Amino acid sequence: MTTIYATLGVQPNATLDEIKRAYRRATMKWHPDRNLGREAEAYAAFQEIREAYAILSDAEQRRVYDEVFAQEMQRWQAERDAQEAQEREAQRERERVAQEHYEKMVAIAMRFADEGRNRDVLFGVLLGRDCDAELAARIADSVWALQEARRNTVAATDTPDSEATIQPDEATLPQRHSSAFESFWQGLFGLRQ
Repeated sequence: MTTIYATLGVQPNATLDEIKRAYRRATMKWHPDRNLGREAEAYAAFQEIREAYAILSDAEQRRVYDEVFAQEMQRWQAERDAQEAQEREAQRERERVAQEHYEKMVAIAMRFADEGRNRDVLFGVLLGRDCDAELAARIADSVWALQEARRNTVAATDTPDSEATIQPDEATLPQRHSSAFESFWQGLFGLRQ
């Protein structure tokens, strides 16, 4: 926002002498007779300079201008702050809706996975529920990895006693569960350990 101080090229705390000097400099620069070929532009600038000087050279008009300008700046700042707050609230609402949609898609995928459906079915179901393809793929991969990890855990605990004496390699068992778990979390949240 250009102020009349900027029009004359002075600071808001300029003295009357500084304003007079700036006025003379500006009128010399923008006088239409000195700007051949740019008379219209020079005339407009010259008029702005004269109006700015008329206000700033009169103490009462300058005081009124400063008060009105300060009030307008406060109003503008309040409007800007309100708009930013409104934008932040709208962003929070979009994030909340996206989170609810995500949780709903995960719940749907878990339900179908619990019914024994494979990864491709999970993916297709999610696509059919207006889920973004990239998100549907991530959820389907993660839920399928979780189901596989659950099946492997159940299979390992359901072995008969005669097979229970065969001890799995301890180094591979935690890795298999860790890998499935890591795959699940990475797919859901995009996190790596």
